[in-house]
Amino acid sequence: MFGFLKKLLGGEAAREPAAKPGTFGVGELSRRLGIREAELLSTPVTYHRFVIAKRTGGQRTILAPDPKLKAIQRRILHRLLRRLKAHPCATGFERGHSIVTNAIAHSGKEVVLKLDLENFFGSIKSHRVEDYFRTIGWNADAAALLTRLCTHDGSLPQGAPTSPRLSNLVNYQLDARLAAVAVSRGISYSRYADDITFSGPAQSPRMNDMINVVDMIVVQYRYRLHTEKKLRIARRHDRQVVTGLVVNEKVQLPRATRRRLRAIEHRLRTTGTATMSQQQLAGWRALQHMIVTQSSV
Repeated sequence: MFGFLKKLLGGEAAREPAAKPGTFGVGELSRRLGIREAELLSTPVTYHRFVIAKRTGGQRTILAPDPKLKAIQRRILHRLLRRLKAHPCATGFERGHSIVTNAIAHSGKEVVLKLDLENFFGSIKSHRVEDYFRTIGWNADAAALLTRLCTHDGSLPQGAPTSPRLSNLVNYQLDARLAAVAVSRGISYSRYADDITFSGPAQSPRMNDMINVVDMIVVQYRYRLHTEKKLRIARRHDRQVVTGLVVNEKVQLPRATRRRLRAIEHRLRTTGTATMSQQQLAGWRALQHMIVTQSSV
């Protein structure tokens, strides 16, 4: 068992791919972004911090970049990062994926294990981002400049347009290792931002020690698991929820939500009034349509 884990976990510390000598410099970066070198080099890296309430309770700190920096980050996203490859099991923030496609992978399974990474964006440090830019061909100066424009206080800021995509690109190796663990045990794996989900038959070999194995892997990338409130093991007789959707038999909204929406629709038909705005109701209708269409693919 120890030999298997050591081989699978890759030793005592995670090894990111070594940074390659870059061939693309600041001049090429300027050309691809369509922004003068002097402007890129002199752009202030300024953010505004504010707090929003989480749906599940608590608060989330958002770092919003100044308009000029945000515009540059959007160019970096669309012109440099959009076509790069994330791991197939990373479903958050990816084209062709949604909370629905993330949930589909775990529909109809006997056991669903949900884990959550603490301080996800803040745990992705600047050196990992810079190493990634080096591995895809940017030289030291260009990689350092890109890192300066995409990070804040030594990590990815939650609120920058580039952070979601970079979080998937930088974590390709982490996803590959967790996916390899899942394959070796005959179970499914997906990650939607900081939400990690495994699912499979009740008789899956070594399913019970998955939490320890995952913890041993993620700590090598400087992550920590929420081991109390955010850890969930749901079996067939439990309500199995993945990214907010019930997956026991098929992917669908929770029963209480479905009942509430039916009541609102009925009230609208009979009285013309409801406790939900038309915009909110349109959003729920769009989600229901997405569940139906993406589940039938």
